[in-house]
Formats: sequence, structure tokens, C-alpha cells
Amino acid sequence: MTTLALDGRDSPPLTLNSLLGSERALAALGLLLLALLPPTLFAGLVDGRMTNDVTVWSKPVKFQVALGVYVLTLAFFARWLPEGTQQKGWYRIYIGAVIGAIGLETIWLMAAAANGVPAHFNETPVGEVIYMAMGGFAVVLTSASAVYAWQIGRNRQTELAPVVKESIVAGLALVLPLTVITAGTMSAFGGHWVGGVRSDAAGLAIFGWARDGGDPRVAHFFSTHAMHFLPVAGLGSLVVFGRDEVRPIRVATILLVALVAFTFVQALAGRPFLGFLG
Repeated sequence: MTTLALDGRDSPPLTLNSLLGSERALAALGLLLLALLPPTLFAGLVDGRMTNDVTVWSKPVKFQVALGVYVLTLAFFARWLPEGTQQKGWYRIYIGAVIGAIGLETIWLMAAAANGVPAHFNETPVGEVIYMAMGGFAVVLTSASAVYAWQIGRNRQTELAPVVKESIVAGLALVLPLTVITAGTMSAFGGHWVGGVRSDAAGLAIFGWARDGGDPRVAHFFSTHAMHFLPVAGLGSLVVFGRDEVRPIRVATILLVALVAFTFVQALAGRPFLGFLG
């Protein structure tokens, strides 16, 4: 049995080992974050304390999923870094800093939940200092997507189909600037509500986005997942238009940026995403 490879040719079936890629440290971190999910979910079931009208453990759960998927995706893409990159001193130091930033973010989220206090927008003196530090760590960990975009983009030896390579590089490259803009705005606002009730209890199912006012987390979501949406579009283009036709992915890139801009402006205007659903 064979599958369609990212170079447009047949390849052996994917295995767990091949999916995890060559960046073992990031892969191990991703699996550890996902392994934290069951005990964190259990804590949410037995702990009745609330913040923003939802369990104090909801934020650690969301971040464990988001960060776990993020680093596992980077680990998968690491196979297309230029040969020898992962053995270089600057790279190992940098990846260590990224892992450290994610570790500290996770520890703070768990500690805040355990103490029954908000991890974000905590208005106590200590909470504000920690929140500012976490913002710096967030930039460090998100910058890994830009570094990977730069390195994969300069790799001339990869056998990736041109359309797939462009989709991966574009998706990774968009994450940092779009996320900094959307997350930075939320930080300046002191919350993720623009109008409506400052509560997460009646948010959109699964995502928790506000349904009675604007919510910049919508644009933030599409920003951070550009590294997933565009490569998927690249694979679709590979199948439909062939390996060398890159114009469809460039259109998809423009459309994704437009979607982020639209949902961002919509949130700032105090209008809920998918407001017509209720």
C-alpha cells in the first residue's frame, strides 16, 4: 500500500515514527503536553472553582492542546530543514529556549488553575508581572514558526513539490506577525471581550468564542493555525492542479490573511463571529 507523498509521488505508508519527524525534543514535548490532558480534564471535573464563569482548568486544557499540536507540527516539518541545521549550536540553543518558554507557560497555567486565579489578565501586582513575562515567552515560542519558514524556504535540496513547499513556508511565515497583532491587541484591551457580557459561560461550543459581542480570539485562532490551513490547501492544490502550479496557494494565502483581517475588524467592532447562529 502506498500514499501520495508531499512531493507528488508515491511513498510508503505513514507511520507514527515518520509523523513525529526528526526533531525529537519538540516531538517529546508535544506528546508530554497531550499526556497532561487526561489529569487536567479530570481536575476540571472534580474542582468546582470558576474563572470567567467556566472551570479554572479550561485554559490549561486549551493551551495543552494548542501548544501540543503546535510543537508536533514543527517536529513534522523539521524533516525539511536544511541538512545539518539541527546539529548546529545556534539551533539547539534556540530550540532549548522555545521548549523552556513553553514549559514555563504550561507551569504557570497549571499553577494559576491550582490556585484558582486567572492565568491571563490577572490584575494583582504579581499576576501582572507574570503575565508580562508570559507575553515575552509567547513571542519566543511563536517565533519558531518564522525560523522554520526561513530555514525551509532556503533549503534547495528538499524534494517537496513546489506548491507544497510554498504552502508550508507561507503558513509558517504568517503565524508570528498575525499572532503578535491579534494577541497583542487582546493584551492591550485587558481581555478578549469587546462589548457583551464578560463571561465565557455561553461561548460558542468547543471554542468558547463570545456570541454576544466581539472576540479577537477568532482572528487569533486563524492566525496561529495558518501553519495548518495553508499546507492542507497546498495538498489539495497538489492533487487538483499538480506539483508546479503555485498560483492557487498564493490565492489561498491572500484569502487567509483577508479572513484574519475580517474577523479581527469584526471583533473590534463588537460583532460576534457567526452571530447568526445565536
